[in-house]
Amino acid sequence: MIDLDKLKNGMTGSSQLLVGVEHTAPSIGSGKVPVLATPVMINVIEAAALAAVEHLLPAGHQSLGIHLDVRHFAATPIGMNVVATAELIAVEGRTLSFRVEARDDKEPIGGGTHQRVVVNVARFDERVQRKLKGP
Repeated sequence: MIDLDKLKNGMTGSSQLLVGVEHTAPSIGSGKVPVLATPVMINVIEAAALAAVEHLLPAGHQSLGIHLDVRHFAATPIGMNVVATAELIAVEGRTLSFRVEARDDKEPIGGGTHQRVVVNVARFDERVQRKLKGP
């Protein structure tokens, strides 16, 4: 069993991004309007969750995103900052649940929930390598 006693509900993390052309929907193939792409917003949200807890995980362990339930409800133009925050709201076994939000310089742009699972890196890598070798 992994010791996750250092993780407490209410812990928060944040991440930010200055929106550039490379972060827009046309640049990553997720749309045609040159505003912040939803997959990029999700990346900033996941980085916020990492910032909240990753430094407190036991040696040899890390968390992996397993579920996102987020809405992206406002557009952010090139040149604006985006800040995402994540608050740890539950630790159930190895699963970590977060309430997440993203805002730009003017308003909230997205939010919802995010789950991550804590894994032993060496064991996880073994499974990935076996998958590469086939049945």
